[in-house]
Amino acid sequence: MSIQKPKGTQDLLPGEVEKWQYLENKARELCQRFNYKEIRSPIFEETELFIRGVGETTDIVGKEMYTFLDKGNRSMTLRPEGTAGVVRAYVENKLYGIPDLTKLYYVGPMFRYEQPQAGRYRQFHQFGIEAFGSVDPSIDAEVIALGYTFYKEIGLKEVTVEINSVGTPSVRAAYREQLQAFFAPVKDQMCKDCQIRYERNPMRLLDCKIDQKFGEGAPDILEFLDEECRTHFDQVKEHLTAMEIPFRINPRLVRGLDYYTHTAFEYKAAGIGAIDTIGGGGRYNGLVEQIGGHGNDQPGVGLGLGLERILLVLQAQGVEIPKPDPLDVYLIGLGEAAEKEVTKLLHQLRVQGIKAEKDYQGRKMKAQMKSADRFQATYVAILGDDELARGEITLKKMDTGAQLTVSLVDIGSNAAKTLFQ
Repeated sequence: MSIQKPKGTQDLLPGEVEKWQYLENKARELCQRFNYKEIRSPIFEETELFIRGVGETTDIVGKEMYTFLDKGNRSMTLRPEGTAGVVRAYVENKLYGIPDLTKLYYVGPMFRYEQPQAGRYRQFHQFGIEAFGSVDPSIDAEVIALGYTFYKEIGLKEVTVEINSVGTPSVRAAYREQLQAFFAPVKDQMCKDCQIRYERNPMRLLDCKIDQKFGEGAPDILEFLDEECRTHFDQVKEHLTAMEIPFRINPRLVRGLDYYTHTAFEYKAAGIGAIDTIGGGGRYNGLVEQIGGHGNDQPGVGLGLGLERILLVLQAQGVEIPKPDPLDVYLIGLGEAAEKEVTKLLHQLRVQGIKAEKDYQGRKMKAQMKSADRFQATYVAILGDDELARGEITLKKMDTGAQLTVSLVDIGSNAAKTLFQ
């Protein structure tokens, strides 16, 4: 029996992986403009990190984590999301000691055991950012704006931003009582997960896709905000308006993680069926201390954008991702001595930054020309023994068929850069 890839994973092959590289490069370039620095944390961490950081009552911790015992009998988990690991790294490496705001970004795989469907895999990839050290509502708005700008610059259409305030722990305590009172008459009719959520985290009842009908008319958390929360939320909206970032308020938006405070937000886009959320995030004051920053708690805010879903929406909207630049030149050597010279020239050209290739299978010239065409080479450079004796090589422009002869000295020197522009 042949071995196949695990369920819920995918092989990213040449021709497809270039689309991923485009998104990743765009993310990195955008983060440079917004002054975010890259961080690379382990793809597995101690299980306790996610129980403490993501929240014991979440579906992620309760049902979706890939957890295992290592050879030291320690419980480890493949990261199901990016924020907890970045916060752990922030605390462990004492980045809170840096006087300026700490602004970080990451791009990488996450892992959740869930039923695969359109845009949802068991190994999936996220681009995320985290900013630590400020309670200023303008940094909330900046994070939201960065995500929106990313979508806009890669060509996504009709992306909407939904925002809400989930308050503070004290605000949520009062809201919790009202939610439980509201849902009490229908508790026994709800799904098993929601019956557990009712006791442990009733706000997450609003996030259930199965029992949405029971939530109609539920209390609105915005009515429970205290002055501090209301002021923060109002200022976030003001900053977004000033930056001309379109948004709408969704008072039922609670996100699926327990660490959020104040601002919560999601990006929506049509194109992948019933699931229209392509990214989201929020503020998480208190998470640094919860994960281990005792005495050094710092406020934070961040986002995570799913690359698989972005690619699906791009495809559904007919947005073409720019293709990589084609091969500059394909070298063909005719004869043993010419072939040896081609090998040397190939390396010289590559060192100069020119995209070059040659045949390695001993094929005839006709087959090599077809190979050059498949690589979409701009030029073919043909070297025979006679040309080698004269110290020359023939360049053929593939689209026009025009030919010119240049010296081997020129093509092997820095002058080659001007030949292939």
